[in-house]
Amino acid sequence: MNDALRIFACHSNRALAAEICDKLGLELSQMEISRFSNDNLHVQIRENVRERDVFVVQSFTEPVSDHIMELMITLDALRSASARRVTAVIPYYSYARSDKKDAPRISITGRLIADMLKTAGADRVLTMDLHADQVHGFFSVPVDHLTAIPTLAEHFRRNHDLAHMVAVATDAGGAKRVGRFSERLGIPMAIIDKRRVSDTNVTHGEVVGDVKGRDVVLFDDEISTAGTLLSTIGTLKAAGARTIHAGAVHAVLCGPAIERLRDAPIESIVVTNTVHMPPDKRLDKITQLTVAPLFASAIERIHTGESVGALFE
Repeated sequence: MNDALRIFACHSNRALAAEICDKLGLELSQMEISRFSNDNLHVQIRENVRERDVFVVQSFTEPVSDHIMELMITLDALRSASARRVTAVIPYYSYARSDKKDAPRISITGRLIADMLKTAGADRVLTMDLHADQVHGFFSVPVDHLTAIPTLAEHFRRNHDLAHMVAVATDAGGAKRVGRFSERLGIPMAIIDKRRVSDTNVTHGEVVGDVKGRDVVLFDDEISTAGTLLSTIGTLKAAGARTIHAGAVHAVLCGPAIERLRDAPIESIVVTNTVHMPPDKRLDKITQLTVAPLFASAIERIHTGESVGALFE
């Protein structure tokens, strides 16, 4: 396997890529990303990939446009270097949030990026916990869609008393995801009645379900600015929740998120390393779990032609 498999990393999450390689007993393959004086990106593959099975790890994190262009140019360089198959490994696909035409004259950018990946040279895509399941259908190349729900659920199983715990969805759109999480733990679930009054005004109403005197775990696919999380905490406190925890796959933590979370009345926040977390975003209440073993297993199965879905059976 080692002779035919190559794993490269662009700049967004090299730590995760290195950990994946460590799990597979491989060295991270060599490439160079630089800029010309006119700010154009330049990518050069530094080793032979002819007829190799190649994987490129890149999350769509800040600066998103730069990281997307790095990946596109890398895919094109690998195709030009005669790689047998190129898989774009995108732990966090941020444009999955742009999955519908909910305003006039806008782009469904999640589909546009999917088209660009194929054009650039991706033969398949490996990703994790897309914001909406239907984004999977935007791709015209094979997609392996992993989930970190079992990883996060196991953490809560090991570290919390589940007897009085309830999983809560921040809105009806996340109910299916939270349902899978609560089923893993064998705990009940509740839903926050979130209503959109206008384009910029979202209100949280009643809690649908019993949270009074219970330990609540808010579960979502990502924490971005933490605005929804913060307003949901207030709703749950008013409904009598005893303690509040949060679980999310992607710790985007942009804008005022860290300040909001630092002062929020929340016991713990559990996320994964699909998004690189610099030291200035680390709080004592945040626990970051690794998904490298899951990605490593998926890459090995793709390389050898085994079922990736079997990882979750």
